[in-house]
Amino acid sequence: MSSLPDKEKAFFEWYNEVLERSFMTDKRYPVKGSNVWTPFGFSVLRQMDRLIREKVEPLGYQETIFPTLIPETEMQKEAKHIKGFNEEVYWVTHGGKTQLDVRLALRPTSETAMYPMFALWVRSHKDLPLRVYQIQNVFRYETKTTRPFIRVREIHFYEGHTVQLGEPEADAQVKADLDSFNAITRALCLPHLTDKRPEWDKFPGAYYSIACEYLVGGNKTLQIGTVHHYKDNFAKPFGIGYEDKDGARQSPHQTTYGISERLLGAVVACHGDERGLVWPSAVAPIQVVIIPIPKESDMASVLAYSEDVRQKLSSGGFRVALDSSDERPGAKYYAWELKGVPLRLEIGPREMNENAVTVVNRLKDKAKISCEDLCGNVRKELEKFDTALLAKATAAFHGRLRITMEQNELSDNIVSLVGWCGSEECGKKVEEGREVSLLGTLEDFGPLSDRGGNPPPCIMCSNETTQWAVVGRPL
Repeated sequence: MSSLPDKEKAFFEWYNEVLERSFMTDKRYPVKGSNVWTPFGFSVLRQMDRLIREKVEPLGYQETIFPTLIPETEMQKEAKHIKGFNEEVYWVTHGGKTQLDVRLALRPTSETAMYPMFALWVRSHKDLPLRVYQIQNVFRYETKTTRPFIRVREIHFYEGHTVQLGEPEADAQVKADLDSFNAITRALCLPHLTDKRPEWDKFPGAYYSIACEYLVGGNKTLQIGTVHHYKDNFAKPFGIGYEDKDGARQSPHQTTYGISERLLGAVVACHGDERGLVWPSAVAPIQVVIIPIPKESDMASVLAYSEDVRQKLSSGGFRVALDSSDERPGAKYYAWELKGVPLRLEIGPREMNENAVTVVNRLKDKAKISCEDLCGNVRKELEKFDTALLAKATAAFHGRLRITMEQNELSDNIVSLVGWCGSEECGKKVEEGREVSLLGTLEDFGPLSDRGGNPPPCIMCSNETTQWAVVGRPL
């Protein structure tokens, strides 16, 4: 089979090709932007959903499911919100042959589906905080070029919604949500930037919005997670209120926390290479593949030993496969590397006689480990692999960021970290005549730790400033 396109020179060609060859998704479904989750792709998605649940439920979130259809009357209650989605909403106008009295929106996001119910559920301060989440599909009529996982019209989406007593509690929830997102991305070995959106680019109806960005194709930013503080901007139009300890009526503050399948696309983009996908162990549908390499004379004994290894690892909680097919070892290596399996265990007569296995990880590091403590040794190898994967990804990510001091150094081909005074005038000037946007003020100073975190003067007006901003070309 021919080699994959060069990832650095032709990222999107590489991205499409690696997804097609690994058969993670099938985009031939006859509705543009609505792709089929193949069994392999869905097995990765299941691990991603499991990881998200593990990181958000300790915060007090409880899982729920709300209806997909939202009456237009509810959508209209928050004018800023519906305006923000006006061009993207799918509308249901008929039930069978009967025209509906009230149009129904296919859920673009769930505020207007959930909040009429929150108004019924929240009565007293004793009902707060309320924290619920759901993992389901949302629908947005995307007009740009669609790409699997990165930009689609039917989106697999996690969204958490909370109702808090007031602003301090909502601020604390935002911080907790960002901490949980960082825990998710650490498990995915995925570096990212966190920025607070400028006023003109925050979520419709939000008091403030914080976004997490990954870099794809070298010079584009991909939003992979968001947390929003709504203040009481939704509570008032939807009639959500509570009686405080003194019997007075109060408007609560609300937050939301969103992660879409873009996070999966970012993992593919971040770790994949010239041989195919590379999965961190947390979401790899198969963490360990066993490849027997027997000679004809000891075929049965090597296969039996390999099966024993598989059973021990499976009993130890690992996701493991045994490839005992008739394919040549090289063909097996290629197939499993394409699918991104973190560890390959090679077993031949020598390994069997030594009660050992040879381990080759997806980064091509090789070692021999004893089967005396097989599960413990394999666990250590997966940890070593994840550590190396994160280090490699972080170095590459930071290498793509540029600290830009002068206006004439801004470019559509780089992601810049700049000083910004915070004014809308200067923020909009950054975007004039360029395809880049001022994405927001940097919340996470990790990439600047070697420079002391001190920003230069505003890149537009040269006034002193205390904040860095991210300038990039949104995908």
